Amino acid sequence: MSIIAHSEPSSYKEASKFQCWIEAMNAEITALKQNKTWVYVDQPAHVKPIGSKWVYKVKHRADGSIERYKARLVAKGYNQIEGLDFFDTFSPVAKITTVRILIALASLKSWHLHQLDVNNAFLHGELQEDVYMTIPEGVVAPKPNQVCKLLKSLYGLKQASRKWYERLTSLLVQQGYTQSTSDYSLFTLKHDHSFTALLVYVDDIILAGDSLSEFARIKQILDREFKIKDLGQLKYFLGLEVAHSQSGISICQRKYCLDLLKDTGLIGSKPAPTPLDHSTKIHQDSSAAYEDIGGYRRLIGKLLYLTTTRPDISFATQQLSQFLSSPTITHYDTACRVVRYLKGTPGRGLFSPRSSSLQLLGFADADWANCLDSWRAKKQNTVSRSSFEAEYRALSTAACELQ
Repeated sequence: MSIIAHSEPSSYKEASKFQCWIEAMNAEITALKQNKTWVYVDQPAHVKPIGSKWVYKVKHRADGSIERYKARLVAKGYNQIEGLDFFDTFSPVAKITTVRILIALASLKSWHLHQLDVNNAFLHGELQEDVYMTIPEGVVAPKPNQVCKLLKSLYGLKQASRKWYERLTSLLVQQGYTQSTSDYSLFTLKHDHSFTALLVYVDDIILAGDSLSEFARIKQILDREFKIKDLGQLKYFLGLEVAHSQSGISICQRKYCLDLLKDTGLIGSKPAPTPLDHSTKIHQDSSAAYEDIGGYRRLIGKLLYLTTTRPDISFATQQLSQFLSSPTITHYDTACRVVRYLKGTPGRGLFSPRSSSLQLLGFADADWANCLDSWRAKKQNTVSRSSFEAEYRALSTAACELQ
C-alpha cells in the first residue's frame, strides 16, 4: 500500500489490484449513476461508439500530504466527429490576473474569502447531441451488445466544459448575479450595502464579499443543484498558497516551486543569488543546440506560471521564452540558473496589506540598442503604449466591477 500511495496507475488492470483505487472507481461510478449520465441501449446500426478510459490521480494538500485518491472516467473525445457528435467547444476560465485582483481587494476591504469545489462538475451539462460510448471497464451492462447513450456531458467530451459553463452561468444569472464584461468567469452581486463576487475556474469557485448570509444562500443553492464541497476559507487555489493574517493576505507558490526543483533535478544544487548573471546577454548564440526542445518548453512554461507570484523572474523568463523553437545549451543553463535562484526563496510571493490604498501601477523598461541579435531595442523588452493601455483598461474594468 505504501508503494502505490504516491504512484498513479496507468491502466484499469493495474488499479484494480489495490483497494484504494477500487473504492475510488466505485465512488465515481456511483456518482455517474446518481447523476443519470447515461442509459443502456442496443448499439444503433452504422454508429461507432467512442471509447473511455480510467484516469487516476493522487490528490495532495498544500503541505504535500495525501488528501484522497481520485479515479475519473474519461470519454475518448478525440474520436468525436465535429458537426455530428459536437458543435461548440469553447469555454472561458478565470484569468489568473483576476484571481490576484480579487485576493488583493479582499485584503484591502477585509472581505471574507471562501472556496468551493463542485463534485463532478462536467457531469451536469445537458447533451443535445446523440453520443454513444462503449461500456466502461468495471461496469456491466444489463444485456450483451449494449452501449451507453450519454444524456449528460462526461469528462473528455469535446463539449463537456462548455455545457458545464452554460449550466452554471444560467443558474447564477437566475440568482441575480451579473456577469463581468472583463472576465466572463467573474460574477458579482450587489444588494443594499453588501457585495459578493464569485469567480469560477472550471469546477473550483472562489467566493469573496462582506455578506456571510449571501455566502450561505448561494452555497445552499449550488449544493442543491450540483453537490458541492465547501472547503471553507481560501487556502490553496490553482497552485497558489493563500495565507491570511491581521495585516493582510499573502500568496505564494512554494509547493509548485519545490516540485519544479525536484522535476529538474536541482533540489540539491547551490542557490543562485540572482535570476540572471549580469555578465550574460541572452541572444541567439552559437553554442550547441539543446536537443530536448520539448523539455525546454515545459521548463519555460512552468517558469511562466511561477511569475504569477514571482515578478522577480519575469524578465529572465520572458527573455528565455524567445528561443522555444531553437534553444541552445546556454539557454538551458540560464533557465536552470533561474530555478537555482528560486531554491533560495521558494516561499517568496506577493503580499497585499489591508492598510494600503487602491492603486494600479505599471512599469516598462527598454534596453535601447542593447540586443546582440539586431542591435535594436527588442519589441519584447518594451511594452508598447497601445498594449499597455489595453491591459490597463482591462485591469481597471475588473477592479471597478469588484468594488
